[in-house]
Amino acid sequence: MEQIYDPSPDEAVYQSVRAALETARTKAAAAINDAMVSAYWEIGRQIVEAQGDRAEYGQHLMEYLSERLTAEFGKGFTERNLRAMRQLYLAYPIRHTLCAELSWSHYRLIIRIDDPVRRDFYVRSAVEERWTVRQLDRQIHSFYYERLLATRAEGKDEVRQEIQNLEPPTKADGILKDPYVLDFLDLGGNSNYLETDLEQALMDKLQQFLLELGKGFSFVARQQRVSADGDHYYIDLVFYHYILKCFVLIDLKTGKLTPQDVGQMDFYVRLFDDQCTQPDDNPTIGIVLCANRNEAVAKYSVLADKKGIFASQYVLCLPTEEELSQALEATCLLASEEE
Repeated sequence: MEQIYDPSPDEAVYQSVRAALETARTKAAAAINDAMVSAYWEIGRQIVEAQGDRAEYGQHLMEYLSERLTAEFGKGFTERNLRAMRQLYLAYPIRHTLCAELSWSHYRLIIRIDDPVRRDFYVRSAVEERWTVRQLDRQIHSFYYERLLATRAEGKDEVRQEIQNLEPPTKADGILKDPYVLDFLDLGGNSNYLETDLEQALMDKLQQFLLELGKGFSFVARQQRVSADGDHYYIDLVFYHYILKCFVLIDLKTGKLTPQDVGQMDFYVRLFDDQCTQPDDNPTIGIVLCANRNEAVAKYSVLADKKGIFASQYVLCLPTEEELSQALEATCLLASEEE
């Protein structure tokens, strides 16, 4: 008689091993967060004490520390980040008042709140409700504290439940992929570590962002293939602008904008015009979006012989490069923290 395989013992072992790994990852994430926040608090303390009341020297010190620390420890020590560390110390001059349950990304949002009472409220709520960074950011910007104060007792539970319906609490793997954590561990320079996930998340958000602009964008394709001389190339996002009657190509880069990036988009635009457009379509335009920790840059790619139509017609219906850069900067942080 043929023996029937029973998978239940294997599944039990798998679940036990999985639980052990989840526990270990949670402990590792907590230890990394605690060490990172403590180190940044100490850096902030030393900066404040060294600066004193000398504003001019303070700026010089920031520049000097940023240059030296970045060279030795990686890109997590920009002047902007050092100012955040300084602000952390000013907001919490007593180290043990910091909550080990909150990450550096949480604290970067919290220290922007000037009112100590309001700030402490968000700290307690984030710890008790296990808010992700995105949840905390959303609650701050939706005036959660003020809405609770203004709501009668019987309605407070409904207000509190809003955020829980949107997304689950933070998981250890999300913490370990936090780009600030990668910088702290000196892994941020490994562009392959997060590049694929970050590009995917950003494309999701940028696709939605352009559709929400309400200025004529219609989604066509992702990873659209175009070919030349037997080689295949893939365009990240393709839209059709039905007011301008033209295609809009988007290429996303997780790095600084280079002339090669713009040249590549010019090449894509020419190929796309030759292979994919109809005679009654207006000239295709391209947008290169470059996102990294320190900056977000958007650059239109318009072929030289098409600049006239771009200046006279397209600019009236398209978002500006500045608008695209601001949207990219805002979505980049959220996308990377959700991974």
